[in-house]
Amino acid sequence: MAGLDTRQHQLALEVQLRDDATLENFLAAPAVQPLVLALQQQIAAQGEPIIYLYGPGGTGKSHLLQAACHLAGSRALYLPLAELVEYAPEDVLQGVETLELVCLDDVHAVLGKDDWELALFDLCNRARQCGCRLLVAADAAPRALSVALADLRSRLSWGIVYQLPQADDDAKDAILRFRAARRGLTLSAEVSAYIVSRAPRSLESLLALLDTLDKASLAEQRALSIPFVKQTLRW
Repeated sequence: MAGLDTRQHQLALEVQLRDDATLENFLAAPAVQPLVLALQQQIAAQGEPIIYLYGPGGTGKSHLLQAACHLAGSRALYLPLAELVEYAPEDVLQGVETLELVCLDDVHAVLGKDDWELALFDLCNRARQCGCRLLVAADAAPRALSVALADLRSRLSWGIVYQLPQADDDAKDAILRFRAARRGLTLSAEVSAYIVSRAPRSLESLLALLDTLDKASLAEQRALSIPFVKQTLRW
C-alpha cells in the first residue's frame, strides 16, 4: 500500500493489539449485534464512514476497536489516545488518512487540548476526502463531550453513534463462561456464578482472573471447581 507504513507507525508509538481482542472472542448481547454487523460492513467498505462508540469502562469499546483492526489487517491502525496524549498530535495523526481504517480509542482523553482538538478536526476532514473510515470510542456521547472546538463535536457526529451497555452480573456470567469455553475450559454455572459474585466489579478484572485460573488449571492439571478457585485466588 502506498502512503503510511502501518507497522512502522504502530511500532514507533509502541502500540500493540491484544491477541485475544477479536470479533470471534466478543460475546455480543442482542442489543450490540447490530453494531457488530455495522463494524463488519465498515471494514468491508460497505458501511458508515464514521462509527462512534461510547460507554463507561468495561463495556468492550477497546476490544471492538482492536478487533476491527485485526480483521482489517495492514489496512488499519489502532490509536489508544489515552496512552498517546503526551505525543504531539501531528506525530500521531500525520498521514493516517492514507489508510483504509483508523481506530481512535479514548478520544475524551485528549479533549480540552487545543492542538489535539484541531488535529482531530483536520483528520476527520482529511479522512472524508481520502475515503478513510474512522472508528471512534469515548466515554460519552458526542453531545456530552467536553469539547472546546464545536466543529469537532459536529465531525464526530457525522456517522452513526452506538451506546455500549454496562454488563450486569448475568451478562458477566455469560461472558466469563463464553471466554472460558473459547480457551477450552469447562466452567460450570455454579463455579461461574461464584467467581462473578466474588470478583472485582470491572469486566477487565474478571477476565484477568480467568487468565490466572487458566494458567493454574493447566499447571496443576485440575478442573475449575469452587475449592480450586478458592485456593488459586486465595478467597
